Amino acid sequence: MLAAVAATAITLLAACTSTTGGTGTLAGAGPAPSALPSTSSPNGSTPGSGTSSSTPGGAPSVDAIDFEDCTDRIRPQLGDAPIFDRLSFGCGIMPVPVDYAKPTGDTLDIAVLRLHLTAQTPSKRIGSLVINPGGPGGSGVNAAFGVVTEIDPALLKSFDLVGFDPRGVGESAPVACISATTKDKLTPIDFDIRIPADFAAAKQQSADIAAGCTRKYPDLRYINTEATARDLDLLRQGLGDAGLNYLGYSYGTSLGAVYAHLFPRNIRVAVLDGAVDPTTSGLEGSEFQLAGFEQAFDQFAAYCRGDTACATLGDPRAAITAMEIGAKSIPIPSDDKKRAAGGGTVILAAVSALYSQDTWPDLRDALLQAKRGNSTGLVSLADDYNGRQPDGSYGNLMDANLAINCNDTGTDLTDAEILAAANRWATQYPLFGLNFAQSLFACQSWQPNRTPLPPADALSAPPILVIGTVHDPATPYAGAQHLADQLTVGVLLTWDGEGHTAYPKTSCIQEIVDGYLVTGIPPASGTECPAS
Repeated sequence: MLAAVAATAITLLAACTSTTGGTGTLAGAGPAPSALPSTSSPNGSTPGSGTSSSTPGGAPSVDAIDFEDCTDRIRPQLGDAPIFDRLSFGCGIMPVPVDYAKPTGDTLDIAVLRLHLTAQTPSKRIGSLVINPGGPGGSGVNAAFGVVTEIDPALLKSFDLVGFDPRGVGESAPVACISATTKDKLTPIDFDIRIPADFAAAKQQSADIAAGCTRKYPDLRYINTEATARDLDLLRQGLGDAGLNYLGYSYGTSLGAVYAHLFPRNIRVAVLDGAVDPTTSGLEGSEFQLAGFEQAFDQFAAYCRGDTACATLGDPRAAITAMEIGAKSIPIPSDDKKRAAGGGTVILAAVSALYSQDTWPDLRDALLQAKRGNSTGLVSLADDYNGRQPDGSYGNLMDANLAINCNDTGTDLTDAEILAAANRWATQYPLFGLNFAQSLFACQSWQPNRTPLPPADALSAPPILVIGTVHDPATPYAGAQHLADQLTVGVLLTWDGEGHTAYPKTSCIQEIVDGYLVTGIPPASGTECPAS
């Protein structure tokens, strides 16, 4: 599924959640997690700082995670949300096999953060609620700081909140093979691959990135969602939970579905919010998401026409199209005069803002500012999407997103298929189509040892709650319907709202989800919650 990165050569992020709040880091929490090697060791990896044991049947197991109390180190980094003063923080490292075909072989380290309500009543405690924010490539450690500020604190009487960085992400053997300079160059690019020179340039750009990643990490094939699902089961064991309690957003729903397929009897409860459609892949999946963003822009345009300031733009779709075309020829300068918005920046800024109604005013202001010749707002929205920091540095979201997306994909598109899609999308999806089309080269030159996602069926699992938002741009509503059906045990909960993901944005959604998490009893399938 496409997910965010520079919308040019990599893929589009289908999965960041809209949770916000404090930020923090595990820096100094313990031994540094091992990274994938730049050269191969005998079985294709670098040993981690620990070892995992193996059960007699060869399936790996893990000891209880030794959490270090890192409260004093983390709390000063956080914001002023009252909940932070009621929490203690535990930082841990969990070694997992690099290759599950060799369960006693080399390991890599998974970074884990546990948030514990200090006034928690032991008799009410159920276990740990493990979250994944999607991406793929999103940090569960960082997401935990935001999620905990939005959920009902009463839920923390039953669960510790646990975030982990999946393999290849954040502090868990991070893949980092695209330089900050390259990322800065990718964002403004806006190829029209119907033009032969642009087609060749986009194809070569993706090939160069793939080659650089493979040179640096010959064992990239192990950074995939099926391996992460197996890591997730070791995490369940390391937390001491008989059954997994899971909250997955966006691409985190794919991780949850893979886990349910592999370990259906190891689930207690699972909430999959903003479902990636398991019935679409490759070109069809990309088009499914593209249609979602076009529809979301129509929703923004209606808001814009009704807003006094925004209405001065005239037709919002025509205004942003003209701005994109102009920026391709003459980039729009920003405040610091060092960076400018190209056509790709204009489009990525719009995509970034469409994830949530809360950021529609930001897009309005950025477009009005750009109309006056200043792209600072557009650049800021694009930076938010790409994870670019004020000092010019990036996390490894783009790198991990590319690696996981491609390793999860079984087949690659041909040049003819890509060109045909560009020609069709230019007409069918006039705002985003051509910009999205250039990302279709992303996996074409990727390493060939892939691990495609298995079917999303979980016959012997307990009921799994699947949430779909009617106006979700990144993971359109039909994906939730299809995932609930494919799981066979899926229970569909609908939010008639706008933006990416639903929990815990309204009291209706929050009460239903919290009730399911605590009791294990889902609502009736087909239950609907109003927009507000």
